[in-house]
Amino acid sequence: METAVSTKQGKVEGFLSGGAVVFKGIPYAAPPVGELRFRRPQEHEPWEGVLSCKEFGCSCPQADLSGMDLYGREFYDQPMPALSEDCLYLNVWTPESAAPDAKLPVMFWIHGGAFMHGTGSEKEFDGEDMARRGVLLVTINYRVNAFGFFAHPGLEKENEEQVSGNYGILDQIAALKWVRENIAGFGGDPENITIFGQSAGCMSVQAIISSKLAEGMCRRAILQSGGGLHSLHETPSREQAHESGRKLMEHLGVSTIAELREVPAEKLRDAAYAVSGQSLSWTPHVDGWLLEGTTDSAALDGKIHDIQYMIGSLADDIGGDDLLQRAGAEFCQNQLKLGRAPAYMYYFTRRLPGDSAGAFHSAELWYVFNTLSRCWRPWEDRDRELADRVAGYWTNFAKNGDPNAPALPRWEPYTAEGQKCILE
Repeated sequence: METAVSTKQGKVEGFLSGGAVVFKGIPYAAPPVGELRFRRPQEHEPWEGVLSCKEFGCSCPQADLSGMDLYGREFYDQPMPALSEDCLYLNVWTPESAAPDAKLPVMFWIHGGAFMHGTGSEKEFDGEDMARRGVLLVTINYRVNAFGFFAHPGLEKENEEQVSGNYGILDQIAALKWVRENIAGFGGDPENITIFGQSAGCMSVQAIISSKLAEGMCRRAILQSGGGLHSLHETPSREQAHESGRKLMEHLGVSTIAELREVPAEKLRDAAYAVSGQSLSWTPHVDGWLLEGTTDSAALDGKIHDIQYMIGSLADDIGGDDLLQRAGAEFCQNQLKLGRAPAYMYYFTRRLPGDSAGAFHSAELWYVFNTLSRCWRPWEDRDRELADRVAGYWTNFAKNGDPNAPALPRWEPYTAEGQKCILE
């Protein structure tokens, strides 16, 4: 694979690292600034020459989480990229040995963060191991908090569909469209894309598979700790989204959309946190266009995409009382009721060494990306073996819809008996 690749907008140049060619900070849409704040993502203008893609792009304005008790040390102990509304960038890892027409499977990662924060460049997300396994990884940034999910009747007058909000999900779909249009040049197969995400990223995946706007854009989906049926968060209504928007404008002391577009990004960010409190105020909502109903109703009515699925959660996950395991099992049972391909269900029970946090929400990320070396924990041989197994299952699923391989313990798909793979 060459370190310079042509895209629809222009040529990009990456670099070699660990057996992969890496491209950081590729713009997949126009900067959503100024009059494009609170608007759908627009195509990026072409550029002249070769765009250097050796540093991560900016992340959407958000809070600094480095001081959090568990997650600060776990994931946020390194400086983040700069924060800016100009944040619609993606990153690509492709095998060094890949030819432009290799048609390798593509894994498209959507980060979590309660729809309030997060970035595709977090230290646990790295595609070098996936590249060694013959899989191409894409990670993305998208608009979060109010930048990505502010909804208001005034905005609905600006478009034919009379909808607002959900910009963060539309960003994700725009990035997915960019991948389908350009990934062949990096050695990827645009017809073999697996979208996967964790927590809010998982909820994003479930929104995408529930939307007609993304029909046919991916072949598989992996839902990690946040999806299923009757899960953590019911998709709010348009009226609920409007109420969050009203509170934001009241907090900022503005009365028009024009005034809100003039509010400095840092002030808007802080207000988004102030009005959300402990609730999920900034999330995808039922707008009648991107989402015609809740994600639960889409699944129950058989309106989710008819593709291959993997779903699961952790022993000490959020929600308590095995809520996410039950939600995942209901999702798998619904697939059977619909007469579709059975899903693969997992349960991650390994309690991470080094402290008493256990198999906590997000703990599996080190294993999925096989990035144990980036973490402070005193890993044991069993962790390295488990990471190799988990990474193998995930990438095998991306290759052909089946996580199994001769060297791995057999993982049966979910049936009426309720099979699941215990990752311990």
